[in-house]
Amino acid sequence: MDRILMTIKYDGSGFFGWQRQEGVRTVQGTIEEALSMLFKKPIKIIGTSRTDRGVHALGQRAVFDIDELKIPISNLKRALNNALCAVTKKYGPQDVLIQEVELVEPVFHPRYDAKDKLYRYLIRNTREYDPFERLYSYHIAEHLDTDDMLVAAEMLEGTNDYASFQSAGGTPRESTVRTIYSIDIGRDNDEVEILIRGDGFLYNMVRIIVGTLVEVGLGKRKPDSVKEALLACDRCEAGHTAPAEGLYLVEITY
Repeated sequence: MDRILMTIKYDGSGFFGWQRQEGVRTVQGTIEEALSMLFKKPIKIIGTSRTDRGVHALGQRAVFDIDELKIPISNLKRALNNALCAVTKKYGPQDVLIQEVELVEPVFHPRYDAKDKLYRYLIRNTREYDPFERLYSYHIAEHLDTDDMLVAAEMLEGTNDYASFQSAGGTPRESTVRTIYSIDIGRDNDEVEILIRGDGFLYNMVRIIVGTLVEVGLGKRKPDSVKEALLACDRCEAGHTAPAEGLYLVEITY
């Protein structure tokens, strides 16, 4: 049995999220359709992160198993992308791409063996609305104080119970304790970028963190209130859930 690890890039705008669902187009379902067509047998994949509808990925990871890989590994990426092109063409230009493939040990698990994940959140902070950016960033017209946002972000780093930053409706977790290694916030003219690296994330956790930091940046809450929200372990104490469109899964480290 050969286990293949894929690194995947996709534009989440045309998908109902990552996870396979009946009757709707998902990233997992699309890749499985392409793999099954290529190998002429049903193929299922296991992904690392279940990104929501509208969320994008630059470095999603997933594995699939095949009894015997008869395609040379050097040619597999091209073969997979050709199959994906055939599957996606009925929806328009190809919006999911296999960037890398590699053989891994059969015991390797893309979710349980992950050490950390890096997410990027992009905000367009300008009064001028750009309709071409609406699917790829969060537009905020009022000026954001990124200095205050950085102060608040530092309070969220470390190992903590992030129950306040979890939406209802996700897969129940045994623990809401996670570790955030870093939150970096930078501005380049009208573009504000938030980078969050952690060992794992709860349902909508990154988007709620961003929404909370945005409220700090807008002066709607004080930086110290973020620490209070964290300690409260109450979703009502944290900020709003930022839109999915500005979120990108950048990297998964093993």
